Amino acid sequence: MEEVKIGRVYRHFKGNYYFVENVGLDSETRERMVIYKSLYNHSDTDNNIWIRPEKMFLAEIPERPDNITGQKHRMELVPELERNYKIN
Repeated sequence: MEEVKIGRVYRHFKGNYYFVENVGLDSETRERMVIYKSLYNHSDTDNNIWIRPEKMFLAEIPERPDNITGQKHRMELVPELERNYKIN
């Protein structure tokens, strides 16, 4: 399995875009967790920061009708989209 690329944009199979802020470790299991934020406005919440296990972030998805992008994986890197991100 490949590792998530920090500081890059990924597309969810339902079409929304997300920016990977970092990867951390679960304090109990040491499982890699992806910390990412949505690049669109949420109408139902003020929070746009999300955490998901890396395995789930990159997991293959079964064929489903809501896969509007036709992707093979839940989240896929969008190489043509980069975001300038500067750590102070």
